[in-house]
Amino acid sequence: MSLSLRFAAGSHKGMIREGNEDSGYAGPRLLAVADGMGGQAAGEVASSEVLSTIVELDEDVPGADLLDALRSAVDRANDRLRVMVDDDPQLEGMGTTLTALLWTGSRLGLAHIGDSRAYLLRDGALEQITQDHTWVQRLVDEGRITEEEADHHPQRSLLMRALDGRGHVEPDLSVREARPGDRYLICSDGLSGVVSRETMEGTLLTYPNPNDAVQELIQLALRGGGPDNITCIVADVVDPSDQPSDSPIVVGAVASIVDDTTTLPTTPASRARELTAGEYETEALVSEPGSRRKPKPKSTLRRTLPIWGGVAVLVAALGGAYYWTQTQYFVADKGDHVAIYRGIDSKILGLNLASTYQSYDDVKLTMIGQTNRDAVNSTLDAASLTEARHTIDRLKRQADVCRRAYAADDAKKVEGVPGAQPAGSVDLFPQQNLGTPAALQTNAPVGKHTPTTASRSGRSSAPPTEPGSKGRGLSTTSPSAPAGSAPPSSAPPATAPEAPGSGLTAEEADLAKQCYPRPPGTTGTN
Repeated sequence: MSLSLRFAAGSHKGMIREGNEDSGYAGPRLLAVADGMGGQAAGEVASSEVLSTIVELDEDVPGADLLDALRSAVDRANDRLRVMVDDDPQLEGMGTTLTALLWTGSRLGLAHIGDSRAYLLRDGALEQITQDHTWVQRLVDEGRITEEEADHHPQRSLLMRALDGRGHVEPDLSVREARPGDRYLICSDGLSGVVSRETMEGTLLTYPNPNDAVQELIQLALRGGGPDNITCIVADVVDPSDQPSDSPIVVGAVASIVDDTTTLPTTPASRARELTAGEYETEALVSEPGSRRKPKPKSTLRRTLPIWGGVAVLVAALGGAYYWTQTQYFVADKGDHVAIYRGIDSKILGLNLASTYQSYDDVKLTMIGQTNRDAVNSTLDAASLTEARHTIDRLKRQADVCRRAYAADDAKKVEGVPGAQPAGSVDLFPQQNLGTPAALQTNAPVGKHTPTTASRSGRSSAPPTEPGSKGRGLSTTSPSAPAGSAPPSSAPPATAPEAPGSGLTAEEADLAKQCYPRPPGTTGTN
């Protein structure tokens, strides 16, 4: 079944740009948008030359292999840019995107490179049928950010692929089957970056005439601030008997400079210029005072990694790497307790890539057991924030078990000792004079231990110890007794004591084993 197209095209320089670097072409068999960029000559030269090269596809009915025809045309266009740069080094750095649809019968071939877009409106729903070749789109594809975050990402305009004459470039190529009633939209990012997909869908459904739809879409982009050049083509798939379009339309930079170049006079673009001059361009917001001018560079650094070379690659890599670090989480110590950190435990060029996300003052390092303490000192990586919180919950439970075990331990130590201090106090029993420091040979309570960790970089993996203590527990002591009495012949056990009445379940009893050896200065209340 043979089908035809009814189309319209329009372009505008926007509210900020000095000139229009977009180019658009709409013909009976070819629809194409090119968004130029970069270089001392700006992008209008690149976009114009690329379209003037591929417009040859509209001359004849394409053969059986649409994709070969498109691939060859893209290669010729890229070669054309390379020759121009070789002849005039001042053109170094120019480049352009390209999104093109080549039509035959009921099939169309799609060639795409860059961040201009093609959409299909079918059965009342608008679908994007191209994928942006941008750094941000790569982050979306890898699941690092969402599509909503991509819409506002500061690096959303960095291109990964473009036509710039710097060697071979591989476009995305595909073939689609068309249906009567389908409506295609091809546009530069001056439209898609400003007007939401929902708004574009509503506009395409509201305006049945392609020209009216084009005008409204451009006005919507201008009302949205018009920060970039705006170019769009709307084409309806119709039966050949239903008044299809037969006259090509040229808009944007390629229409503005067509009289000044020797590459266009024998092409459909030049004939389209003659057919539409003074008529469609005004209607489509194309003609603008001073648009025919010597090309100038854009006022701000615009886009592409291929265009801007090593500096842009470095900036994009560092920016992307830093953004990725801020999606990572880990658990580590912060002073005498634990915390969740956002980022990675490292520095780049003096920049600390980790910051405190949430501190947990009640989860003390002294209360989570030696194994957990060592792990926290070395950082516990987490696959997500949820996993980091699960780790905190586990440490909280361990701290609660140790606190209860220590309380039961303290209570057992003071059973039957007249005048003993209440359970839970610090260092209830004086040390025996077995070579321990003098401060520990009196009945005065020993002060609590204070962890020495004050910063991420100064964190030590060694757990705190009391001067003169053995391993991780206090040295063996005897209960207090009146002066001159003999010390008892046995000392409290150095391993986890059984704690009748502590209320520990069997599972918690296993966790309690991790609480020993018990850090010096700990009680059932800290």
